[in-house]
Amino acid sequence: IAHIYCKDVVGVVGENFTFPVQIDQKIVETVWTKNKHKVAEWERENIPIYFGPLYNRSVLMKDGSLTIVNLEKDDAGPYEFHYWDSVADHYLNFVLVVLDSLPEPKISCNASDGELVLNCIAYFQESLIYTWKLSKDPQTYPNQELSIPLGSVDATTKATCTIKFSQTERSSEISLSQCLP
Repeated sequence: IAHIYCKDVVGVVGENFTFPVQIDQKIVETVWTKNKHKVAEWERENIPIYFGPLYNRSVLMKDGSLTIVNLEKDDAGPYEFHYWDSVADHYLNFVLVVLDSLPEPKISCNASDGELVLNCIAYFQESLIYTWKLSKDPQTYPNQELSIPLGSVDATTKATCTIKFSQTERSSEISLSQCLP
């Protein structure tokens, strides 16, 4: 009996990417293929063997999970994970999409209605997680926009916006003195 399952997964150039494999059974042997070409295999007591473009750039664990180190655009494509648990063959299919590295976020700011409004702008194919941090303030603010009442603005404060997607982060910093009218 063959069990088949398919999932789209997303990574970012330069990350270490691990396919989300969760298997409870004991695995006897595994083969990973990309576009039907073998990229990694492991049998019983042997050490894993790697092939092709993932040679020197991947790690296959005993639980079947495959990690690609320093993801490249060319790593994108269909992958199949085939394992045998001494009872049945199982097939997991993944389509890996590799996105360009994150851009550096741009910060805009303007003062209006008694507030200083900071905006963090980054163009990316997927939705990003935004956080703001102000120097001398331990708190982080989870939003693309940050409003500070003008009365409490200290011109020496620096504001940092960080964008995050998957495991990758990029930040930009601005001094609030640049925003004041």
